[in-house]
Amino acid sequence: MTLLDTHVLVWLVEGLPAIGKQAKKIADRALANDELSVSAISFWEIALLHQRGRLILGQPVDVWRAQLLEMGLHEVPIDGEVGIKATTMSNFHPDPTDRFITATAILSRASLVTADKQILQWPGNIKRVNAAR
Repeated sequence: MTLLDTHVLVWLVEGLPAIGKQAKKIADRALANDELSVSAISFWEIALLHQRGRLILGQPVDVWRAQLLEMGLHEVPIDGEVGIKATTMSNFHPDPTDRFITATAILSRASLVTADKQILQWPGNIKRVNAAR
């Protein structure tokens, strides 16, 4: 499974050039194989950014989300196991959203596609893809 970090989901869906060619190819292949996913917390983060005017989608977030799910994106829920894992990751920075997303990737045994330098440099055991490449 391939799990997209929030910013990578936005880059991919909105066609932004920040996503690297390799990362886009990995995401496209995962979608074609019904293995592309995102943490449910990413939709909360996107809705918050949209509400604050820091992200413009051109449509309501709930409609945007529904279209992505219809296209085959999988939403991975946040449950107690993810919540607990998010608190036990040693030497991980304190951002709770990044903790939830990373914990989801670890527990799902997914490759996390991210450009977040703190996640990419974290010494924990997780498969990562640099989204800028």
